[in-house]
Amino acid sequence: MRDGDIDDILKKAAEAQPDPDPALLDRIAASIQPNTRPVRPLPPPWVLACGLGLIGAATALIVAALLGFHGIHAMNDIQAVIFVGVAGLAGRAAMAWTAEMIPGSRRQEGPAALLALSCALLVALFAILFRDDLAEHFVSQGMACLKAGLMTAAPVGVAGWWLLRRGFAVNPASAALAAGTLAGLAGVAMLELHCPNFQTWHVLIWHTAVVPVSASVAVLAVRLARRLSPARG
Repeated sequence: MRDGDIDDILKKAAEAQPDPDPALLDRIAASIQPNTRPVRPLPPPWVLACGLGLIGAATALIVAALLGFHGIHAMNDIQAVIFVGVAGLAGRAAMAWTAEMIPGSRRQEGPAALLALSCALLVALFAILFRDDLAEHFVSQGMACLKAGLMTAAPVGVAGWWLLRRGFAVNPASAALAAGTLAGLAGVAMLELHCPNFQTWHVLIWHTAVVPVSASVAVLAVRLARRLSPARG
């Protein structure tokens, strides 16, 4: 059978199909029209990314203000460079999260690569900027910082989800990974503002851990929500 034969079959089938009843079409249109509303377009991606960045920065500042700005007061000018690194990573995470919520958006790197980059850069910066080799109260103080960082990350994730709620994540796990990375970086920023413990192993392990733990919790939360969703049975 040639292409022309297939075209002839399809044309004959279309000609044999009777025209739909105009009254039926009117009833269908009348039933749909009351439920249709114009869709408000999303803001430009850069606006959403800036909004996410502001949410992270504001949350970090508010929590640090409540707990006390002990960390930044104890820093020297060189150690304050850590904020530049965290801000740069947070900006990339905000753009990555926005891209995951807008199908077809241009991506600089995947959320998994961004998470790895964030952890690696934080470890490098902490190792260079903080050179106190003591490890006093390593676990007790470390767990306190990890908890405080995650408590800061949680509202950032919730507020960011609200901001992007009209978007659509083609890959929810990737979107959650980007969200958790941004939220974790906000937690790290808060810790640098608040925590005066500059022992190298403390900041290397416990402050950096906020980012991967936050990202893991976000992914698990999304998977659990999808599993419990009634639409998925």
